[in-house]
Amino acid sequence: MVFPTIEFALFFPVVLGVSWLLMERSWAWKPFILAASYVFYAAADVRFCLLLAGVTLANQAAATLIDRTTDERRRGRIVAAAVVVDLLVLGVFKYYGFFAEDVDRLLGSVGLGLPLPLLTIALPVGLSFFTFQAISYVVDVRRGRCERAATIDLALYLSFFPHLVAGPIVRAREFLPQLAVPRRRDQVAVGPAVALICLGLVKKVVLADALARQVVDPVFAVPEAYGTPDVTLAVYAYAAQIYCDFSGYTDIAIGLALLMGIVFPQNFDSPYRSRSLQEFWRRWHMTLSRFLRDFLYVPLGGNRRGRWRTYRNLFLTMLLGGLWHGAAWGFVLWGAIHGGALAVERLLRGRVRVPGWLAWAITFHVVVLAWIPFRAPDLDLAATVVERLFVWQPATLWSASAVFIVLLVIGSQLLPERPVRRVRERFERLRPVPLGLVLALVVATVGASVSGDAVPTFIYFAF
Repeated sequence: MVFPTIEFALFFPVVLGVSWLLMERSWAWKPFILAASYVFYAAADVRFCLLLAGVTLANQAAATLIDRTTDERRRGRIVAAAVVVDLLVLGVFKYYGFFAEDVDRLLGSVGLGLPLPLLTIALPVGLSFFTFQAISYVVDVRRGRCERAATIDLALYLSFFPHLVAGPIVRAREFLPQLAVPRRRDQVAVGPAVALICLGLVKKVVLADALARQVVDPVFAVPEAYGTPDVTLAVYAYAAQIYCDFSGYTDIAIGLALLMGIVFPQNFDSPYRSRSLQEFWRRWHMTLSRFLRDFLYVPLGGNRRGRWRTYRNLFLTMLLGGLWHGAAWGFVLWGAIHGGALAVERLLRGRVRVPGWLAWAITFHVVVLAWIPFRAPDLDLAATVVERLFVWQPATLWSASAVFIVLLVIGSQLLPERPVRRVRERFERLRPVPLGLVLALVVATVGASVSGDAVPTFIYFAF
């Protein structure tokens, strides 16, 4: 069930209405929202609900054992076992086919002829997100940063439908304390919630889908048909598209959660204004960045074991972060580019000084070029896209609307932050009637922008 669809438009008002009626009675609100979240997830495939429930019960069992054990070594082994189970679930459903095919080709190339059995396994929607959140729960319980939750609270944390299928990755210690006290209707931030939902809808349907339809999809489908002008525009357009698509989703998710009295952390903060790759990862998919930092980079040793190990840890963290996005070598290459660039950046820090505008230009174009293997279906097609950047042909896809959207999305992130924040705050303070009129206008605009029978799926639903 995708947010900007007729199905969700029928689902959410009912859920929101009942949520507001039950909001101040947690004993009724929790089971209702839990049931609604499972209904939402079952719309994709009811079998996925069994996996989600299994992950919930397994991690709750681990947290219970941790809570009842005083021996630190045993507590560590329990955490390790729980993490292994979560990663096995992720590995089997998401990566088995990918590695089985590659091992099959490798064995065949040396004449061993011992291929692994190839299985067709459906990828559960949102698997990467709720397994990461399950890991954060048991680790935070082990570290004493989060108390063991009631089973219904944990089930609600992992299944809460606004963030179930594509994040943001909310830490257990951020979400669970909010369930400890009933929500109050008079404290719900309706203005900011509606502002975020409106902004997210415009980003996704009006901006991201238009770029995909007009420029990105045609070029990445048959790059051989296009030359330097069109491919260049498509590369910049994809940078704008993926930002609008993913930040649009998280804006909607945060807004929906706010309407139900739950606060999510911020996930994007004008990432294309960054002057370094380190700054970019502090602004892009911020909840994933801190997860990779806390659960990969720091356990690997972070920057505590010498300069060269720091470079190695940066590279490995981003390599695995790329693989987390999907079972494809393009994602691995994307992670390797970011990991290598972060290591080079750390190596040159304090040794080379560049003007701010040049630092921005270098950072921006490393990010943009790295999106090519991320978007391309395979490495061969990614190489073709890069090659066609240097083959001149007359432009055929350039249009005023596509160029305007790219400049708007990227240029708006370069504006001074304070005036933009003030405009947003004024919108959030609108009274109910004008706020409702703005929402109606946005919905009408979004509806008029939809091409075909349905809104394309959010990019990050595939991860």
